[in-house]
Amino acid sequence: MTTRRTALGALAAAGALGLPRIAQAAWPADRPIEVVVPYPPGGGVDTMARMVLPVAQARLPGARFVVVNRAGAGGQLGWEAVFNAAPDGFTLAATSVPALVTYPMERTVRYRPLDFTFIANVVDDPGGLFVGADSPLRTLADLVAAAKANPGQLSYGTTGIGSDDHLLVLGLEDKLSLPPMTHVPFNGMAPLSTALVGGHLQLGAFNMSESLALLQAGRIRALGQAAATRWSGTPNVPTFKEQGIDLISGATRGIVGPPGMPAEITGRLEAAFRAALADTDFVREADRLGLPLAPRIGAEYRSDVATLETSLRGLWQRKPWKES
Repeated sequence: MTTRRTALGALAAAGALGLPRIAQAAWPADRPIEVVVPYPPGGGVDTMARMVLPVAQARLPGARFVVVNRAGAGGQLGWEAVFNAAPDGFTLAATSVPALVTYPMERTVRYRPLDFTFIANVVDDPGGLFVGADSPLRTLADLVAAAKANPGQLSYGTTGIGSDDHLLVLGLEDKLSLPPMTHVPFNGMAPLSTALVGGHLQLGAFNMSESLALLQAGRIRALGQAAATRWSGTPNVPTFKEQGIDLISGATRGIVGPPGMPAEITGRLEAAFRAALADTDFVREADRLGLPLAPRIGAEYRSDVATLETSLRGLWQRKPWKES
């Protein structure tokens, strides 16, 4: 059996001879490529990884992807493990942003977010603001007026302190200089949606993909989605920008590797994921499952995360969410 050192050496040699050899060479097959999902099975990041990896694997001859769920500290433990792994292409991580970049602002971590090797973003799930079906609030303008008229009296639920849902509301308050609303963090979407539908909250903040069933059943209404354009899954929900508020927020999910991965290995992985994300069957299945695809590869993916990191660092300095 070919050893890992010999196989990687052969791959590097192919790279020295030009891209055609790289494209034709089989991936070193002495061990699988472990993709660490830093959350329990069944969540959004886990679902994304298990959907896209088989499609990418089919475009990477010789490769075998294996998902390893390594939960702990909200994703931190898994990301630390991959950040400190050998940059040989055999250990990757599934990501969730903004968590990847906000944890180092909140606490000590053993990774530097922008030093990861960014391979491919897969999903960009916009954040949204929602009310119960019988709420008098119809638009973001209604919400802003109510928040100003009743400081601290509006309660909103999210899936946790520092979650992308929480950051969406903090960003709205920051941008419009609104008096803080009362934050009620929940341990997951199920109790949050129950409280919103039951009238125990005036407002809920969560991702658009999580809203589909409740919207279709008429149990909640959306005030707006914080996306650049309307997501195809919720085409009747106006964006924040359409309502005069220039704010984009949500959760992205993708694949990264340790720092310092060789260009020839990174290039092959990028090509495999680029092809996977353009696969018509994969796109159709993602649409069926309500996953908002947003393919961004390599440097473009990293640039988007760097821009968000800068923006959120500024928000942290003005409105540190651990104190909210």
